Amino acid sequence: MNTQIQHLYELAQRPERRIIGLMSGTSMDGLDVALCRIKDSGPQTDVALTHFETIPYTDDLKAEIRKVFAKKEIDFQHLCLLNAWIGQLHGQMVADCLRRWNLTAADVDLVASHGQTVFHAPKSQHRLANFPNATLQIGDGDHVAVTTGIITLSDFRQKHIAKGGEGAPLAVYGDYFIFSKKGENRLMLNMGGIANFTYLPGNLNAEEVFTTDTGPGNTLIDAFTRQLFNQPYDANGQIAARGTVNPDLLRALKENSFFTAPFPKTTGPEVFNPDYVEQARQRSQTDDLTPEDLLATLTRFSAETIVEAIQKVIKPGEDYTIYRSGGGMHNPVLTGAIQELLPGFRFANTDDLGISGDAKEAILFAVLANEAVAGGHTSFGNRQGVPTVSMGKISFPN
Repeated sequence: MNTQIQHLYELAQRPERRIIGLMSGTSMDGLDVALCRIKDSGPQTDVALTHFETIPYTDDLKAEIRKVFAKKEIDFQHLCLLNAWIGQLHGQMVADCLRRWNLTAADVDLVASHGQTVFHAPKSQHRLANFPNATLQIGDGDHVAVTTGIITLSDFRQKHIAKGGEGAPLAVYGDYFIFSKKGENRLMLNMGGIANFTYLPGNLNAEEVFTTDTGPGNTLIDAFTRQLFNQPYDANGQIAARGTVNPDLLRALKENSFFTAPFPKTTGPEVFNPDYVEQARQRSQTDDLTPEDLLATLTRFSAETIVEAIQKVIKPGEDYTIYRSGGGMHNPVLTGAIQELLPGFRFANTDDLGISGDAKEAILFAVLANEAVAGGHTSFGNRQGVPTVSMGKISFPN
């Protein structure tokens, strides 16, 4: 037997694995690096976060990614080069973290690398009859493995698509294993560039677990904060708080078939981008809005579309708790609007469950890698959006 396969087999037999989860979302703030100790698998999964850092992307790196990000027409050579380059960069970021944490590659069993999403194209979005759902994350896993010296699992979303899903949201699997609680209906609301939520039933039935994107989270807010204020994001919602929501623009922003499409569904900056907003401003004749009013309206747009999606799936007479994560949980204008529109709900952050809301997505990919190696026994039924599937391609360092 190949010694690397033998090593992987031995890892799968251990009661505990040390896994680094890597996540870089559509906001492109940086790379989240989460070192976890994970015991068991499936519903018995027990996760402890031992180290976490977000390594900021430089302006130059962001600029290189934006040359291909969410664009139909690109320089194909640049995409090819980025795939290898980002894999090396992510691997080096992991190596740098290990040095700061006084650890070596031998102290880590696996790396779970999400990669950098550059294009998301579900069939409902591209509408090309002869082509399936598709998505593309770059940052090659072999480069991560060779650079770190650690077995790496990557490209998780492709198997989800191959089994009939849209490649997102994948948080549903880790959410169920980590956060389900008997007797409490939970909604795990992640507000990244795109917002999504996972419904976890209090009866713990995996076949009732549900997940969907809701539309923009921070992606439009961040884009116009950069464009109008030369800041990476609206810190603490301070800009939006100075503005007034414009109802005409708000209505125009909601004029998209995504919001009436059936669940589950996914989307991305390919749809919800600055051009989308400018077209809505033209239709609503709101070109003269102040920058503050625009940010206030975009924040309300995210809040209302999140709430409207949640309202479509909740059952009358049942109690729910919403646990927030992602960058949007730090925006009190966004979170305040959501609480205002859902007065009967309990609200908390995943931090209250012992999992950092900022680290959550990186942790969830570590859980997916753990499940690919040591689990794979939980059935989620055969429903659209949540296929029963093991995800992640394996790259050996040697």
